[in-house]
Order: sequence, then structure tokens, then C-alpha cells
Amino acid sequence: MTSIRLLASICILSTLVLADCECGYSITTDSDNKRYVFTDILESDFVHLDITDDSEKYGQYGWARQDFNMTSEVARGPYGESYTPQNVVSNTIADGEVFEGSGSKGGDAGLNLVVRSEIQDDMVTGADVSTTDTHYFHGTFRAGIKATDVPGTCSAFFWYMNDTQEIDIEFLSWEFNKNNNTFPVNLVLQSQESREAGFDASKTDDFKTINLPFDPTEAFHEYRIDFLPDRVLFYADAKLLTEMNGTGVPSTAGNLQVSHWSNGNDGWSRGPPKSDATTTISYVKAYFNSSLESRQTDFATRCTNPSAPKAVCAIPDNNATFFFSNSDNMTPNQTAYHENSSGRSMQWWSSLFAAALATSLWMDT
Repeated sequence: MTSIRLLASICILSTLVLADCECGYSITTDSDNKRYVFTDILESDFVHLDITDDSEKYGQYGWARQDFNMTSEVARGPYGESYTPQNVVSNTIADGEVFEGSGSKGGDAGLNLVVRSEIQDDMVTGADVSTTDTHYFHGTFRAGIKATDVPGTCSAFFWYMNDTQEIDIEFLSWEFNKNNNTFPVNLVLQSQESREAGFDASKTDDFKTINLPFDPTEAFHEYRIDFLPDRVLFYADAKLLTEMNGTGVPSTAGNLQVSHWSNGNDGWSRGPPKSDATTTISYVKAYFNSSLESRQTDFATRCTNPSAPKAVCAIPDNNATFFFSNSDNMTPNQTAYHENSSGRSMQWWSSLFAAALATSLWMDT
């Protein structure tokens, strides 16, 4: 009787190995054609996801609007910086099949990050949104961004642990020049070396300014950070911009952030802007190795045959409408981009084990 019960349970639980991507998500580097596989996923489609709904619990979707101030001394500018939840606006589209156009509040759909022109208490008010977890270790991190064209702000997509372990993609809107097609993006590793240079990374080898072949204020483009064990690669629309290695490469896990700010520093953001400025984020996709032991255990449990078909899924490049979490046969216990998918994944695990338990109990009677 016990063997029959065990066999029934195994039959039910065996469906766990049939899901796609249960052994991870892969990229292949351009420079040396090397394959990397990452175990975990966070996909956030801000065109359809409202993270500003106060009825939801804090960090419901893995992100939280930040609320803090920095004095001018700390911000290293003539003005301080104030980050307020009110400057983070979820401007969504109701139709889940539509991924571009105007949102419900007018203007570009997505997560609007606003820098205000009005100075309050000697501070410029801006916006910052951060993942609520800090277990994002090596991985590939991508964001769809349309930068503001209002001079005097800094728009940023970055991985962060502390001021000496940070990977930045930053746009300084004052640098954009439509007349001569100059559209720089600043790629930075903040490190101990940059700290010793007064937090001026331009005095280190881990700072590059690359002129983009397009206007980043006219449309959304995908900007990407590949944080690997020995180097960091930066991309725009799947084209490699530069590669950095050495001591500036972070050695620990951190979180992801998108921000938009100004403090009047003539050497960086300049400003403040003369009118309210908005940078919009359409999505963030993270495929990464978690530093959490619980997540590592989950991966080891579900990945039983890495060589099986579809056990490892290649990550599509520069595809704004593709989300693994929209697929029907995805591996469970991953962080999806909307409530229904996230809930379905978590319930899928529990329902299978509940079914196995019910079968076991039934066979005992």
C-alpha cells in the first residue's frame, strides 16, 4: 500500500520537471562567444503594471517608490535632492496586448519618473524606484527607457550595493544636441578607486562616455548591463557599447534601481530643469543568480536535467513585448510582472504538493 501511495505521489510531482526554463536563462557574450546561465528572473512590464497602487502591500511586485532626502553636501551639488513617491507615476495601458502609445494619464505609457522645476527647501525633487530585494548577483539586467529632452537632469538605470559597488547607465540631458546628433550615455563602475578620486569616476578606467547612434529622447530603447564574475558589459539595443573589468567589478549582490534627479552640479546633472522633466521606463527585465540560499535551493530542486529540451531558455535580445512570464508552461516559483502571473506561479507549486498530499492520504484510507 505504501509503494502504491509513493508511486501516485511521484506521478503527480513528476510534472514539475516538464516546465520550460527550469534550469535557467542564458546569454552568449559577443566578445568571446561564451555562454552564461542565470537561475532566477524578475520581469516588470510597467506599461501594464501599476506599482503606485496604495491598496497593495509594500513591494507587492518587487519594487518600491523611494522617499528620502539628501542635503546638498551629501548630494555634492548646490542643491539637495528630495525623492518623493508623488514623482513616480504609473501611466498604464488597460489593453494587455498593446505595448506602446499614450497611457491612461496621457503621454508615454510606462513608469514616469519626474523631476520638478520648482525648488523646495533648497532641494530639487526627483524620483527613485528600487527593487525591495538585494539578492541580485551576477546577471543580465535590461530596461526600456525613453529619456527626457529637458536639459538639467540625470536619468539612471543601475545596479547598486553601496557607493563603491555600483554599476551605472546615466543620461545627462544637457549633453544632448539634436543639431549635431550628439547623444552621449555615461557608463560607470563606482568603485573604491572612484571614491578615492572624490567620487569622480571619470578619473578612473571604469568610466566611458559613448555617443549613441540614435536620439534617446525620441523613442524607447533597451539599455542593458551584463554583470559577470570578471567583467561588466554595457549594451544599447543589443549592440555592445563597452566592456569593463578589473577591481571595479562588484563582488557582492545588490539591488536594481531606476531614478531621475538633479542637484545643479555643473560637472554632472547641471540644472535644475526650467520645466518639469519626465523620463519613462517601459520595463525592467532581470535574469540573475540569487545570493539567497533559499532561491539556490529552489533552483537545485527544480533543475534535474540541464540537458533536457527547453530546460535552459535563451533570452531574446531587445524585445519589448516578450516576457517569459506570459508563457503557459514556465517553471514556477519565479517573480512575474503582474499579479495574476505571480500568483499563478506560487499557487502552482503549492497545488501540486497539496495534490500529492491528498493522494497520499486517500491511499491510506
